[in-house]
Amino acid sequence: MEVFTIAGNPYAFARAAKAVAQMLCISQRTVERYVKDQIKKPRPDLAARLEREVKKRWQPQIRAKAREKAATTGGIVIDTRARMGYTAPIGSTDQDRIRHLTVALPPRYAARLFDAQEQGASDQQLQGIAAEALKEVYFQDGGRRAGSLKEVRFTDVEHLEFDL
Repeated sequence: MEVFTIAGNPYAFARAAKAVAQMLCISQRTVERYVKDQIKKPRPDLAARLEREVKKRWQPQIRAKAREKAATTGGIVIDTRARMGYTAPIGSTDQDRIRHLTVALPPRYAARLFDAQEQGASDQQLQGIAAEALKEVYFQDGGRRAGSLKEVRFTDVEHLEFDL
């Protein structure tokens, strides 16, 4: 029988396996089988719980560094499918329509989104910041076009995802 150790202590492994098993509502033996690669693919419900628990415990310093980098140098990518329209001068096409956009946003918008999220902003407030960012980056192309564009409407959000 194979013995696993944590920091040179086989009993620490058993305690850790037991703690993980209790947290996931599975048997300690099942956890040990995953560690030994005797079970390669978890059931869908267990896989979802494993992923949720890992994300919950994801190292806070790594998350903070990734957010800091996005807010200062890297920016973030927004991927959305939503109804978008804009307020523009009479005679221009400002018809709302469903669009699927994947756009890299500059660091200042990443910083604003993170700050607003930390301060407990509502989804509507976060969507407002995203709409402002899309106005500048996508519709106005950083000031190279659509200079008279006043406001972007960002409604009927079907999908909205941010990625670092």
